Amino acid sequence: MSTRQTGFVPPPAHTTRPTLRGRFGMTASTHWVASATGQAVLERGGNAFDAAVAGAFVLHVVEPHLNGPGGDMTGVFATADDPTPTVLVGQGPAPAGATIEHFRAEGLDLVPGAGALAAAVPGAVDAWLMLLRDHGTWEIGDVLAFAVEYAAEGHEISPRAASTIGTVASLFTQHWPTSAALWMPGGAVPETGQLVRLEQYAATLRRLVAAGDGAPTREARIDAARKAWGAGFVAEAVEAFVRTPHRHSSGSDHAGVITAADLAAFSAGYEPATTLDFRGVTVAKTGPWGQGPVLLQALAILAGFAAHEIDPSTGPGAHRVLEALKLALADRDAYYGDPDPAGGQDVPLERLLSAEYAAERRALITERASHEFRPGTVPGRTAYLPPLSTEHTGGAGAGEPTVSVSGRTRGDTCHIDVVDRWGNFVSATPSGGWLQSSPTIPELGFALGTRLQMTWLDESSPSALRPGRRPRTTLTPTLLLRDGVPVSALGTPGGDQQDQWQLLYLLRTIVGGYSPQEAIDAPALHTTSMPGSFWPRTWTPGGAVVEDRLGDEVIADLEARGHRVTLAGDWALGRLSAVTRDPATGLMSAAANPRGAQGYAVGR
Repeated sequence: MSTRQTGFVPPPAHTTRPTLRGRFGMTASTHWVASATGQAVLERGGNAFDAAVAGAFVLHVVEPHLNGPGGDMTGVFATADDPTPTVLVGQGPAPAGATIEHFRAEGLDLVPGAGALAAAVPGAVDAWLMLLRDHGTWEIGDVLAFAVEYAAEGHEISPRAASTIGTVASLFTQHWPTSAALWMPGGAVPETGQLVRLEQYAATLRRLVAAGDGAPTREARIDAARKAWGAGFVAEAVEAFVRTPHRHSSGSDHAGVITAADLAAFSAGYEPATTLDFRGVTVAKTGPWGQGPVLLQALAILAGFAAHEIDPSTGPGAHRVLEALKLALADRDAYYGDPDPAGGQDVPLERLLSAEYAAERRALITERASHEFRPGTVPGRTAYLPPLSTEHTGGAGAGEPTVSVSGRTRGDTCHIDVVDRWGNFVSATPSGGWLQSSPTIPELGFALGTRLQMTWLDESSPSALRPGRRPRTTLTPTLLLRDGVPVSALGTPGGDQQDQWQLLYLLRTIVGGYSPQEAIDAPALHTTSMPGSFWPRTWTPGGAVVEDRLGDEVIADLEARGHRVTLAGDWALGRLSAVTRDPATGLMSAAANPRGAQGYAVGR
C-alpha cells in the first residue's frame, strides 16, 4: 500500500538508508558485534535460535550498561515447522523473602531502583539456554565461544557504557568496591574505545560449559549448564554475596533477600502469545505480566480512525497517537500484572482487547490533550490508581539509561531479531543486570538486576510485590504474521517507550506503506503522561517528548492542543530493529536504528 493511497506523509527523500535484503539469513540488533555474531552463526550452518542465543550472550559483554546475565529477557518466536507465535519467558519472579512487609520494615515506600534488594530471580540465562536446547542445533560450547572470547580477550568499550561508568564512578568507589575493581581498574573510568576484559565472566561461562562434560546428548549438556546456574555455583555465589548490606538508590544500605533456593525454584518457560489483528496483520505480544498488550490496545483504539487520521508525521495524527497511548498505558497501570488464577487474581484482557472496549476508549479522544490518568471501566473490577508524583527527576527519557550519582537508573535494554532461510523467527529483548544496577558479584563477574522496582508496595495493586510472582516488565518484543505465517520480528529498548515507538513503526509500515528502514528512521515521539515503570515512578501530565525534526508546524500544533512538549533533539528517540521474510519468495530483509551509532543489520 503506497503513501499516496493512504494519505500518509511520505518519508523525506534521500534521508534514509535502504533496507538490507538477502536470502541466507538476517540479524538485526542494538549492537554491531551481536549482529555480526548472529550472522556468523547463520553463515556456519546454525539456525535463527543458535544465532540469537550466541548474539544474546555477546550483548552481555558489549552492552553491560543495558543488560547482563543477572537480568531478564522476554522473546516471541515461531519455528519453520510451527508458525504459532510463542512467548519465551525469561522474566524471573520475586524471591520468597521479597515481601511488602519486609520492604516497609526496611523503611522503604518504593522498591529501590538500584541495589540487590530490588533483584528478581535472574531469568535470562536459563531462558536462552532452554531455547537453545529445544530449538537450536549447536553445542553450548560453540554458541558461548563468541561471548567467552570477547570477555576474556577484550572488547572496545562503547561511548555509552564508558559514560555510564563515569556517571556512577563515585558510587562505585565509595559504596560498591567490587564494581569499581571490575569497571575502574586503577581507579580510572575507561575511555571510549579502551579495551576492557571481563575475565571472571568468561570463567563463569566456561564453568557452565564444563558442567556438561560427559553428558550423553546435546540436550543433556545444556541442561547440566542450566543446573550449574540455578542450583550450583552461580546460585551459591549470589546468595552469599547479597547478605552483606550495600548502598541502594534510596540512599540507605540494605541486604538482598534472594537465595540459592529462589534460583533453584525457577525455570524458564513458554506461553502462548497474546494477539490482535490489525489491518490484515496479526500482532503477537507477551501476556499482561508484561506491557505488551499496551501496543495491542493502542492499535485497537486507532483502528477506528481513517488512515490519514493516524499519521504520526502530522499534528492531528501525532495527537491521536499520543492520546491512544495514554489510554492504553492507564489501563496497564490499572489492570496489568502477573496473573494468579489460583489466588483469584487475573487480568481482564478479553475485555481490554475487545472492539467494544476500544470504541469506548476511542470516544474519549478529543481535539485537546488530556492531562488526566484515565483507566477504563471493567465490570466487577476496581481500577487501581497508582501514586501520581510529578516531581521532576531528570532528562527527556531519550531511550538510554539516565543514571544519577546515587545509582538511580531509569533503565534501558537491548534487542535482537533473527530470521533464517528456513523461516524460523526470533524477536527478543534482554535487559536488567546492568553494571550500574547492583554491586558486581566478584566470583561471577556480573551484577543482579532490579526488575522488582516495577512492582508497588501496595497490596491492592495488580502489580504489587508478591513472592513468586513476576514483576510487570516493560520488555516487549513483537512478532508479525500475515494469514497465519510469520513475516517480521521487531522490537526496541526504551522502558515505557518500547511499545510507543513500535506503534509508530507499525502505523508507518502497515498503514503508511513505509519500508522497515524508512519507518525506523522517521521522526519519533512518545508520551510521559503515565507513572514511570522505573524508580522513582514519576509522571508528567500531558507530557509529550518529540524529535525536533518532527517539524515546527507539527510541534506547534501539539502545543496548541495542550501537550506539554519536550524537544529531545533530531535523532534521539527509539532504537528499533526489525527483520522480515516474504513467505512467497523467501526473500528476507533487515533494518536497524541509526540513533546512537550502535544499531546494526547484517545478512546475506
